[in-house]
Amino acid sequence: MEPFVRLNGVAAPINRVNIDTDQIIPAIHLKRIERTGYGQWLFGSWRFKEDGSPNPDFVLNDPKYQSPSILVAGRNFGCGSSREHAPWALQDFGIRCIIAPSFADIFFSNCFQNGLLPVVLPEEQVQQLMDKLEKDPGTRLTVDLQAQRIWDEDEEVVLIFEVDPFRKECLLNGLDEIGLTMQQEDEISAFEARH
Repeated sequence: MEPFVRLNGVAAPINRVNIDTDQIIPAIHLKRIERTGYGQWLFGSWRFKEDGSPNPDFVLNDPKYQSPSILVAGRNFGCGSSREHAPWALQDFGIRCIIAPSFADIFFSNCFQNGLLPVVLPEEQVQQLMDKLEKDPGTRLTVDLQAQRIWDEDEEVVLIFEVDPFRKECLLNGLDEIGLTMQQEDEISAFEARH
């Protein structure tokens, strides 16, 4: 898993609450077992019209928000089913950080297991950030996991966030559960040799 230390990128606002995993990656596309290739269908029912053409009214199709790596959204992001495909689709599209007032529990955990940083901030701060992004499309934010800070280029926006210390260390070092286990490879091999 790629470590997450500091991210600087375009932030895109999706000013909606209760964005569920079926909206993030529609179930019709869950026919593969690979972790890659899902980005093309991210927010498929919002990004595309029924005829398959891009929906110009959806934020991720707006050239001003070209190639975002940060999403800012409303509360309860990632609710619905527990599909791990949702963080896979976000990451495959280029998203590395989601900022919201709250996340569904399983989605929140799946983000950390897949190298995404979900940042929880008070609803007022998220709304202020969303308002700024809508007013100034193309705004770049820096998300510094080590310092637990977010700021824009002019440092007009400076936000502090909390993150569980264990999850923080795992992200900083690019460790998922398998990576954590493999850190004990010598002890595991020694145990197997004894048996």
